[in-house]
Amino acid sequence: MADSSKTEKATEKKRRDERKKGNIFFSRDIVNAFGFVTLAFVIRLLAPLIAGYSKNMMTKSIAELGRADSLSLASAGEILRGIFIDFFLLAVPVGLLAAACAVVFTGVQTRFLFSTARLKPQLTRLNPANGLKRLFTLKSAVELLKALIKFAIIGSVVYNTLKDLINDIVKTPGMALEDSLGFIAKSIYSIAIGIAVYVALFAIADYLYQWWEYEREIRMTKQELKEEFKQTEGDPQIKARIKDVQRKMAAMRMMHKVPTADVVITNPTHYAVALKYTPGVDDAPIVVAKGKDYVALKIIEIAKKHDVYITQNKPLARGLYEAVDIGKPIPEEFYKPVADILAYIYRLKRKSAASL
Repeated sequence: MADSSKTEKATEKKRRDERKKGNIFFSRDIVNAFGFVTLAFVIRLLAPLIAGYSKNMMTKSIAELGRADSLSLASAGEILRGIFIDFFLLAVPVGLLAAACAVVFTGVQTRFLFSTARLKPQLTRLNPANGLKRLFTLKSAVELLKALIKFAIIGSVVYNTLKDLINDIVKTPGMALEDSLGFIAKSIYSIAIGIAVYVALFAIADYLYQWWEYEREIRMTKQELKEEFKQTEGDPQIKARIKDVQRKMAAMRMMHKVPTADVVITNPTHYAVALKYTPGVDDAPIVVAKGKDYVALKIIEIAKKHDVYITQNKPLARGLYEAVDIGKPIPEEFYKPVADILAYIYRLKRKSAASL
């Protein structure tokens, strides 16, 4: 049972730590079911090849038995060895395909995680008392119930399929070898597909259950959240990352204010300062954006797109950049040059309005 005090959803750090330990969300039934489905369809595609190989194998074995004048222990051993080798050559590709399916479907769920943490010996696993406790848990009961359901599904599918085919099964001794092999292969495929469909549906349900169980298992207490926050807050790399994000967000907010500016004063490319002045509201023009080098070029680019007036004044641009923070009014020492620029812009706007 999960600790009732663990009421908080696991953080990304907690998830990363659990992953390093090898504790990940994983459903074995998904691997088994979809591996089985894939294997069944591949075998169906290769059925003519497999049937032909099986026919040749049986024909060869029967021919060898017919050629033998007397069946000695040695000759029987040779025939059985040949049958075993032929069967092995037929079964190996199927086995390799099954293994490949298991690796792929496991890797898709685990993102091909390989962790040695779970391979390390733990003395608690050798404790009989702990072993008995694990036998009588909700998780063990669920696993037992799942096994019984899967057994019932497989038994039901096999029984119903064989019941439908019983009349044809009794006729197989009188069929030609090729027809008999074809019928057997078709029957096995019907059973396999029937099992695969139900087991796949069951596996999807198990996948959802495993996800719910995993999320419940890795939940955190409020105290654990506080401790984690303290640890991450003191991490220099985390702090640097936070500051970097904050700088980027501040730069984005600043760029959004450039279109509202009355003028952008440039150096012409090394510095750019955007000013806005609302008569009757502001005591002095406000610096809404500023930057140098790449940021200055970006401010100029946005200003051009929005028809904000741009003027070049090297000492004024540099002085404003170094003396005034964003969102602050300009000092008195800059009133005269900035007022001259704003007066010129207002005259241009009045002339433009009068000509319309």
